[in-house]
Amino acid sequence: MEPRRTHSPESVRRKRIEAGLKQKELALRAGISRPHMSSIEHGRVSPSPPVLRRLANELGCEVADLMPETVAA
Repeated sequence: MEPRRTHSPESVRRKRIEAGLKQKELALRAGISRPHMSSIEHGRVSPSPPVLRRLANELGCEVADLMPETVAA
């Protein structure tokens, strides 16, 4: 069973690319390291709620846009 994620790595990466930002640029703006940003985008770590909020602010989107889609049971 895959661990439950607090974010969608694919959405974070897609939004970053749409914003025209490199990982290093977004990481600096969000106050995290570039390796941490990479780990978030690859799904190796989940960002804390404050980091997720800062990422959303820097990407000009809502936190919900960076969350996994829910599947109805």
